[in-house]
Amino acid sequence: MRLRKLIAVLCAAGLTVSGQQQVVEKPRGPVRWYQGAIVAPVVLNNGDRLRSLIRAGKLYLTVQDAIAVAIENNLDLEVDRYGPVFAEWGLVRAQGGGPLRGVTSGNTLVNQATSGQGVVGSQLAAGLNQSGGGSNGRGGGAIVSQIGPVTQNLDPVLQNASLFSHTTSPQPNVVQSQTEALIGSRRLVDTFAQQGLLSGGYLQAAINESYLNENAPTDIVNPSVAPVAQLYIQHNFLQGFGVGVNSRFIRVAQKNTTVARETFRSQLLNIVANVVNLYWDLVTDRDDLAVRQRAVDQAQKFADDTQKQIDLGVIPRFEAARAQAGLASSRQLLAIAQATASQQETLLKNALSRNGLEDPLVDEVTIVPLDHIAVPAEDNLPPLRDLVAKAMADRPDVALAQLNDEIAKISALGTANGVLPTLAGVASYSANGLAGKSSPQFGISPDPRYVGNLGTALGQIFKNNFTNRRAAVLFQGSVQNHVAQADYGIDQLQLRQGDLIERKSLNQVVLDISSQMTALRQARSRYAQAVDTRKLQEDLFEKEQQLFMFGSAGINDVVAAQTALVTAQEVEVQALSAYSHARVSLDQVLGQTLDTNHVSVDEALQVR
Repeated sequence: MRLRKLIAVLCAAGLTVSGQQQVVEKPRGPVRWYQGAIVAPVVLNNGDRLRSLIRAGKLYLTVQDAIAVAIENNLDLEVDRYGPVFAEWGLVRAQGGGPLRGVTSGNTLVNQATSGQGVVGSQLAAGLNQSGGGSNGRGGGAIVSQIGPVTQNLDPVLQNASLFSHTTSPQPNVVQSQTEALIGSRRLVDTFAQQGLLSGGYLQAAINESYLNENAPTDIVNPSVAPVAQLYIQHNFLQGFGVGVNSRFIRVAQKNTTVARETFRSQLLNIVANVVNLYWDLVTDRDDLAVRQRAVDQAQKFADDTQKQIDLGVIPRFEAARAQAGLASSRQLLAIAQATASQQETLLKNALSRNGLEDPLVDEVTIVPLDHIAVPAEDNLPPLRDLVAKAMADRPDVALAQLNDEIAKISALGTANGVLPTLAGVASYSANGLAGKSSPQFGISPDPRYVGNLGTALGQIFKNNFTNRRAAVLFQGSVQNHVAQADYGIDQLQLRQGDLIERKSLNQVVLDISSQMTALRQARSRYAQAVDTRKLQEDLFEKEQQLFMFGSAGINDVVAAQTALVTAQEVEVQALSAYSHARVSLDQVLGQTLDTNHVSVDEALQVR
C-alpha cells in the first residue's frame, strides 16, 4: 500500500510538471555555459477548460468562463507570452557587455621565441632577429562601430593555447649555433584571462611557459624553460568612462523586461475587453432573437384570432391575408435574427478556440450564455480628475510611454558621451624567468641562479628578479567632430519631440475618458427611456388586442400596436447592448478591464 501511494504521488507530480510547460528552461550547473536552453514546442490544441464546459452538445458559459478560456487559448496572447522571455534573454545578453559575442581586446599565442632562450632567443635579445615575438603582445582585430561608446565584454574570458613542435632549421652562419642544422623540440603553453570593467576598461592576466630542447653546443642552459607572467590594464577617462555610460544597455534591457510585461498586459486587456463585448453581443443577439420569436408567436396568435373572427362573421374574409402577411414578415425577421445570433456565436467560438472552428467539437456545440447584462441603479462615477489620475496609474499604454521615454534618456547617455575625445591610460607589469639544465661549453658555465627546473624559473617571477613596467597615454580626437555632434543633436531633438508626443497623448487620454463618461451616461438614459417606452407599448398592445376581440378596434390598429411593441423591444435590446459596450469601453480607457473582470497578469503569463 505504501508503494502504491508513493507511485501515485510521483505520477501526480509528473502530471503537474508536464501540465505547466515552460516556454524556456535554462540549463543548470557549470555546463550551462556551453549548453543551449530548452525551448518548449508550441501548443496548437485547445486546453482542457473549454472541453470541461461542454455538456450534451452545449457550451455553458459565464462571462468569467469565456475570459478564462480565451486567455488559455488565444493565439495572439500566446505570441505575446514570448515577449517577456525575449526580454529576459536580452537582459542576459546585455549583462555580457561588448558589441559582439567573443570580441576581446586580448592577446594571441605569444613567446614563439622567448628572448634569451636558445639560439633564436639569444639573437632576439641581441637585436639580431626581429621575426619572432619576444614579449607578450596584444593583437589588434576587428573594429566594431556603433553610436556611443562600446561597452567592454563583461563576461570573463579564459583562453589557453598550447603548441608542440619539433623543428629542423639550416644554419648558414654557424658562428653561434656551432651546427649546420639546428634541431629543437619546443612546448609553448599560453594561458590568458580577461575581465571587462563596467567603469570603462579591461584587465588582463597572462602566464606563458616556454620549454626548449635543442642540439646547439653553444647553449649553456639546455633544455630550458622560460615562463612569463603579465598583468595589463587599459582604462578610458573621457569617452567610454563611467558606470552610467557603460551600463546603459543593461539598464535598457532591464527596462525592456518591464516593457514586455506591459505590452503583454495591454494585449491581455484588449483581448479581455473584446471577449466581454463578444459575450454581451451574443447575449443581446439572443435577447433580440427572443423578441423576434415573441413577435412571431404574437403574429401567429393574431392570425388565429383573425381566422376565428372571420369564422364568426365579425370581420370580412380578406382580412386573413393581411394577418398572414404580418406573420410572414415576423418569420422573416426571426430568420435574420437567427442568422445574426449564429454569426455572433461563431465569432465568440473563434475567440475561445486556439485552432478556430477546426475542432469539430467546438464547431458543433451551441453556446448557452449563463450571465445577463445588469444595469445598476446608478453608475456613481468619480470626478473626471480622479478618473484621469487612475488611468495614468493603470493604463498600460501610459506606462509604455513612460518606459520608452526613460529608455530614450538612458540611451542618450551614449551619444552625449560619444562627443568627447578618446583618452585612455595603459599600464602593464610583467615578470620573466629562465632556468634549465647546465651544459657548460668552452669552460663557460651558466649563472647558478639559471640552473634548475620550472620551479626555479617561477621562483624568479615571484621574486621579481626580472620585471618590466610600462605606462602609456592614448589620445584621439576628431577635428570638428561632425558625426558625434550630429548623433547627439538628433538624439536630443528626438527626446524633445517625444516630450511633445507624450503631452499630446495625455491630452487624448483625458478627452477619451470624458467622452466615455458621457457615452455611459447617455447609454443609461437611453436604456431607461427604452424600458419605459417598451412597458407603455406592452400596455397599449394588450388593450388593442382586447378591443379587437370585442370588435371595437380594427385590424390596422392591432398591427400598428404590435409593430410599435416589437420596435420598442428592439430599441430596448439595442440600448442594453450600447450600455454594455459603453461600460466596457470606460473600463478600457481607464485601464480597469483586468481588475473589473478579476484577471491576473501573472496567472495569464503562466497559462500554457
